[in-house]
Order: sequence, then C-alpha cells, then structure tokens
Amino acid sequence: MFARAVLRSAGPMRQSIRGYATEAPKSSSSTPWIVGAAAIGAGAAGYTFLGSNKTSAEAAPKPSEDAAQAAKSVPAAKAFLGGDQGFLDLRLAEVIPYNHNTKKLRFELPEKDQVSGLNVASAIITKYKGPQHDKPVIRPYTPINDEDEKGFVDLLVKVYPNGPMSEHLHSMTPGQTLSMKGPIPKYPWSANKHEHITLIAGGTGITPMYQLIRAIFKNPEDKTKVSLIFGNVKEEDILLKEELEKIENEYPQRFRAFYTLDNAPESWPYGKGFITKELLKDVIPDPKSQNIKVFVCGPPGMYKAISGAKVSPTDQGELSGILKELGYTKEQVYKF
Repeated sequence: MFARAVLRSAGPMRQSIRGYATEAPKSSSSTPWIVGAAAIGAGAAGYTFLGSNKTSAEAAPKPSEDAAQAAKSVPAAKAFLGGDQGFLDLRLAEVIPYNHNTKKLRFELPEKDQVSGLNVASAIITKYKGPQHDKPVIRPYTPINDEDEKGFVDLLVKVYPNGPMSEHLHSMTPGQTLSMKGPIPKYPWSANKHEHITLIAGGTGITPMYQLIRAIFKNPEDKTKVSLIFGNVKEEDILLKEELEKIENEYPQRFRAFYTLDNAPESWPYGKGFITKELLKDVIPDPKSQNIKVFVCGPPGMYKAISGAKVSPTDQGELSGILKELGYTKEQVYKF
C-alpha cells in the first residue's frame, strides 16, 4: 500500500509513478480461502447435512423465497431505450447545492422501479426551448448516480455565464420538468478491456470519467488500473473529490488521482498550473505499453492542448497536441 503521490513538481514523481503504471497486480493469499468458503456455503444451501432431522422438503426454499429470487433475476425496466424513442419529460424532484457554481439535480424516472437504461460509457441529451430561443437548446450530460439505481437520475450541473442550458437548469425548481433522451453511446466498456487507463479531465469533464471509474471498481472481476489527472481553476471547483478519494483509499494499488489547479493557494499540496507535457509524461504509461487507453474530456482549450478536438460525436478527428508529441497514437486515445 502506498500513500497518494503529491504533485509538487513533475520530476521527482517519475520513478514511483512509472513503477505503478507498469507494476503487475499483486495476488492475495486469502483469495483461495474466500473462494473455498463461498463454494462450501453454496453447497450447504442446497443439501441437508448428515445428522440433521430435517427432510429435503423442509430444507427446500419456500415458494415465497423462490418468487423473491425470481424477481431479483428479472432485469429492471429501462426508462431510456434509445433508437426511435422520443424525449421523456422528467420531473425535477430535488435540488441540492454543491458548491459556488454547481448544483446536483435529481430527476424522477417515469416509474419508480425503472433504471435509467444507460450503459458504460453513455450519456443523455437534454432539450429546452425558452421564449427567447429560435430553436431548442440541446446539451449532453452524464448522470453521476449508479446505472443500477432505480427511480431517478442525478445530474451535476455547473452554471456558465450565458450558458442557455446550464442557466435554465440552475433556475429550475422541484416540480418542473425537463426533456431528456438517451442513452447516447460513447465508449463501450467491458471488464479488463485495457490493462491500464488514464483519464485526463478538466472541470465538468469529470462526469464521464467518474462513470467509468464507478463501473470498474464496483465489478470484482475488473482488475483495470486507473490513473486520473484532474485539472481545475480553484480548489473549490473540484467536483466529486470526496467520492474519488473514497475509491482511492479502498483501491490504493489500482487507482490514483492527481489534482492540479490553475490558481492554487500557497498551502495546496498537489499540482499547480495547467496540465503539462511533463506531468503527463510522468503519469501516463509509456505509449509503447501494451493494451492501454487514454481518455480526454474537458473544455475546448484543454482538448486543443492535450489531444486536439473531435470533429463530431461520431468522428474522433486526428490526434494532436501533447499526447501526439509524447508518441501516443490515435487508436490509444478516446475523446469524450
């Protein structure tokens, strides 16, 4: 177990970070015992032990238990079906202030027992047409709640000056509705698809990265290593830091988060300034490493500097910027 690396300068971190990036996962000596115990427990559930005076009929699950198990095995209905499904008008149930310019908004799904229908990675699009608009405003958002949670979706929304959708969302009150559609497919994830992924995020670009992180670390079969480089303007702008630190503390051998601020206070113990070539060179696995992937999501200026912009939702565009200078290929990079 190691302590979180501190980004005071890029140079001294190289040895420890490179070791993390290429280090093979360590096996746990307790695993066989756990598997064996689970197998014994599973076997015991279906059989009567010698010496027991219970008959097989008495030991068998009751009909009500069978029904409960069957209900659990039936997939939950999905609210967002994609394809030709139109927009759904979802009711705003709750508004939770998050920081000085961000709110969490909880929208109810049409049915309480529905899940959103999003997969990893995917998003929804929102639609709003105000009296001052000639045509509807369309904006994508990645919900921050787990895809298996029923009855609602949570959006983390930062308000931008003259941002027609974010300003509208921040003006909404519980009971009002917003039109949404999805899922909008992004990068199809499956367990152990890559040995190591690096997530480069700026501002609200953390939300699709958090969706990936959640999916990886809630799946006990997925052993992917994850490095996150997260840039913000000020400390109070960092979103989901508590959630990220919880995962980092729980999986210290597989997840590291590196924070850097444009305007860092003197006491800030992590990175200062923009995301630079030196920082990325130290944090990301070498481009010649096998089976790695780099994901980028943030404001236009960050895309331009790091990877180049994508052309459209279906065209990633050419790779440019720092990642190209460091030797990464277009195939190794995905732009959200």
